Amino acid sequence: MFENVKTVFFDYDGTINESIKLYAPAFRKAYKFLVDKKLAEDREYTEEEIAYWLGFSSKEMWKKFMPDLDKKSREIASKIIGKEMEKQLAENKVALYNGAIDTLKYLKDKGYKLVFISNCGIYYRDMMKKSFHLDNYFQEMACSEEYKYIPKHEILYKIKEKYPKDMVIVGDRIHDIEAGKKNNIYTIGCNYGYGSKDELKEADVVIENIRDIKNIL
Repeated sequence: MFENVKTVFFDYDGTINESIKLYAPAFRKAYKFLVDKKLAEDREYTEEEIAYWLGFSSKEMWKKFMPDLDKKSREIASKIIGKEMEKQLAENKVALYNGAIDTLKYLKDKGYKLVFISNCGIYYRDMMKKSFHLDNYFQEMACSEEYKYIPKHEILYKIKEKYPKDMVIVGDRIHDIEAGKKNNIYTIGCNYGYGSKDELKEADVVIENIRDIKNIL
């Protein structure tokens, strides 16, 4: 199935980056702000509950998480999350999955074109690029903020024509599998990330570790 693949699109959070380490403290800080303002009930969210929102764009996350929250409060809470994640990044409190960089190097050395495609902001993308020298591996690093937070499948549609066929997208959430299916490219689901098994049921193949890609490509 994958023998003619030349381009590999990679989701980031939950696929390459073990991002709950950054996101959970930021989410909790923003939620505390909402509780203090009497805009949310006081409760503790587990990491599993918080991890559900990884992979959503900021716009989509708030629309689904607290649809009745007023725009100003939503913007403040979003900024709190962003600032706290910036702080965590600056303090190097970030971890890629074991084998992630090695796998990217393997694929690049094999001649694959690698493209980063994430529902993240520009600052986050740039900090990750700097922290892990990701531009050594990726031809392009596309993020949803650059495209006004349109759905991932639409971003993929806009950029895919620049790269050689056949193609595959690797990711841990339904957004990634949907992006592949809607663009008629192969899909690899990451069962070690933050999505449910149900989200990955339409993937062409499912892996349990990022290193497993070496057995496919």
